[in-house]
Amino acid sequence: MTTYAVSVTEFKAHCLDVIRKVETAGASVDLLRHGKVVARLVPTAASPRGQAAWLRLRGQGSLLAAPEESVIAENDFEAASARPR
Repeated sequence: MTTYAVSVTEFKAHCLDVIRKVETAGASVDLLRHGKVVARLVPTAASPRGQAAWLRLRGQGSLLAAPEESVIAENDFEAASARPR
């Protein structure tokens, strides 16, 4: 796979062209700030068409809590806190 390097400033000015290059050519693009790589755009694997994402993902996860158990602490809810924000 070919990798191109683009400055963040150039990416900002031509982001649609850069994204199109990633889509069509399958090339990766390194985004540089002061000569250092800060991010990388890579093409994604082709997703199967015709089936909703939630159907493709069905059965892939695992349940880590009981159905009635919350994964968020009660004091994390703004409505449950005593002090107004």
